[in-house]
Amino acid sequence: MPSRHLRLDLPAATVPERVRIAFDRLRSEMSIPLAFPEDVLAEAEHVADAAPPDAPHADAAPADARTEPTRTAPAPTPPPATPLLPVLDVGFVTIDPPGSMDLDQAVHIERTPDGYLVRYAIADVAHFVAPGSAIDREAGTRGMTLYAPDGRTPLHPPVLSEGAASLLPGVDRPAAVWQIALDDRGEIADVDVRRARVRSTARFTYDEVQTAVDDGTAADLLLLLREVGELRQLLERERGGVSLNVPEQNVTLHDDGSYGLEFRSVLPAEGWNAQISLLTGIAAARVMREGGTGIFRTLPASDPRDVERLRRTARALDIAWPAEQPYGELLAQLDSSVPQHAAFFNEATSLFRGAGYLTFHGDVPDDAEHAAIASEYAHVTAPLRRLVDRYGTEICLALCADEPVPAWVRDAFEVLPKAMSRAGQRASAFERASVDIVEAALLTGAVGELFEGVIVDLDSRDPHKGVVVVDEPAVRGSVVSGGGPLPLGESVAVRVAEVSIEDRVVRFSYEEQ
Repeated sequence: MPSRHLRLDLPAATVPERVRIAFDRLRSEMSIPLAFPEDVLAEAEHVADAAPPDAPHADAAPADARTEPTRTAPAPTPPPATPLLPVLDVGFVTIDPPGSMDLDQAVHIERTPDGYLVRYAIADVAHFVAPGSAIDREAGTRGMTLYAPDGRTPLHPPVLSEGAASLLPGVDRPAAVWQIALDDRGEIADVDVRRARVRSTARFTYDEVQTAVDDGTAADLLLLLREVGELRQLLERERGGVSLNVPEQNVTLHDDGSYGLEFRSVLPAEGWNAQISLLTGIAAARVMREGGTGIFRTLPASDPRDVERLRRTARALDIAWPAEQPYGELLAQLDSSVPQHAAFFNEATSLFRGAGYLTFHGDVPDDAEHAAIASEYAHVTAPLRRLVDRYGTEICLALCADEPVPAWVRDAFEVLPKAMSRAGQRASAFERASVDIVEAALLTGAVGELFEGVIVDLDSRDPHKGVVVVDEPAVRGSVVSGGGPLPLGESVAVRVAEVSIEDRVVRFSYEEQ
């Protein structure tokens, strides 16, 4: 499905400065760091330059994600000498958004007599970040990379996340390499993960993969990605899992400093690639369960009242939903480019609330499943951008090698779930507020003007209030009806009622014609 693009330059000379001030204020309000401390940068430069590419760090004192560390003069220590990591001579490739430099994952797939062998190389952050080091302590306070239209706030210094630790093409990199054997249906038959040195041979964007597959020029690896991805999507539906292909609202920054917004439909290639990451997370959870130690990503089952509300929404949108059909199967049949379907997707996101992390040592507690995936699941595939993945990877490396889980990992079990929950909430709020600023900037001066949009959500307590998505510019905003209830899922004309860059507000009004 093609992306819908729009470029709309900032409408007045004063607006760019107001936007800059709004971003500065937002970062101040949310205590978003503007830079890394000097000792962290010095240590990162040191380990990037001095650490042998085959020497993982030994155990050290654990980081504490709860408190801001005391800054001291940098005193980096070279990593200990260890035997060379084996070289895995496999033609890995990376698949990421355009311009990405913090490349966590590289994939290789081959066909076997019994099915498939999926190799997934994950950046080995623990190779560079010693437990208790300045880099580790700073990562503990950040939790994850934050994204805004005017730049990223990375989890690790760019010299590591975009350099020495990133799986960039054409260079040897330390990695944790997952080898997951699948049968001919795509079910997991065997799992292993080991450290190795790998070399990515190519860097693709999602558009490039999709184009190559569609026009028949794709290499065997990319065709196998589609084949395995579609098998895993089928198994996901059979399990009762759900993938929500809600159109993404993306901010674009132009060369002249102006911003734009677009709603971008998710490409099939993104779904295939996402299935490899989900597969690895499911495999990691299996390793953790069998080894009796782990960190699961969890999501409780949907509240039956929310499912019933979603059924009422389907009826209002004239979407046929047989009583015996699971909502995951229904969602797989819908097309997010259809306004009624887009509204239904938006409503369906309310089923997935309450995600968290669960640590265990011994028996796995109840309610350990991730309801949207319909499986036990662990985060291990994005350690450059998410703190918990480094811990999950170390658990699996130890268990697969029949070695004790490192003490610094076990010692973090008490604080890590809460630290990650706080980081996730801050990231979501920051990214939403950043988009709100750009939306307001694009509509500055448009108060009173009419725009075409679709009502995608209604207030559960007042059907006269809801959310409208405007196509051009690609804006989401609150909307209030001056007459009858808002027509969910219908195309409507709405009028801009209020805009404020400083307050990050865009409001529309609707009157029945």
